[in-house]
Amino acid sequence: MKKLAVLISGNGSNLEAIMEACNKGNIHGEMICVISNNPSAYGIERATKFKIPTKIIDHRDYKNRCDFDEYLENFIESLNVDLIVLAGFMRILGKKITKKFTGKMINLHPSLLPLYPGLNTHEQVLMNNDKYHGISIHFVTSDLDAGPLIAQGKILVKKDQNIDMLTTRIHKMEHHLLPKVINELCLENIYLDSQTNKVIYNQKINSEISSLYFDNF
Repeated sequence: MKKLAVLISGNGSNLEAIMEACNKGNIHGEMICVISNNPSAYGIERATKFKIPTKIIDHRDYKNRCDFDEYLENFIESLNVDLIVLAGFMRILGKKITKKFTGKMINLHPSLLPLYPGLNTHEQVLMNNDKYHGISIHFVTSDLDAGPLIAQGKILVKKDQNIDMLTTRIHKMEHHLLPKVINELCLENIYLDSQTNKVIYNQKINSEISSLYFDNF
């Protein structure tokens, strides 16, 4: 069983999806800590409900980004985890910490990267009348939402769809795909090759998970 830590900043709906998958045995791993930079994050209550230890590391308590990163890096290192999942974690991490955890830290982003890194992705999709929208799961680097892609899921943007409807569909897809990817990482069916910086899949996983279209979401 792999040991997992999840970093959050807000609501934590993806956190709950991961915890439920762990409890059902759908993830070959154990979540040992939930870390939040926001003391008011609702995800903390979700973790408490599942009896998962939590740690608040409020970025506002640190003089600068480097000091925050250093404390976070040291704390994560003390956990001795196998995988770190950024699930709605709204802080950009620097080169030192991302290099330290290369191949062990993943992020979920609500767009079809490289489209729309950063914030307000749903709004941009609707504003630009995009045909498709989706999510990306990638290994974390110091470049914003630009690490090696692990998996993407996409949906067709329906005509006359408002932002709330689109967001709900994206969340549904996130809750489905993220636990699957985490499980395959725990099983070492997916990993980052340290020499080439490329994502490696076993053949079956590559065909099933790397690029998915969810026409029923």
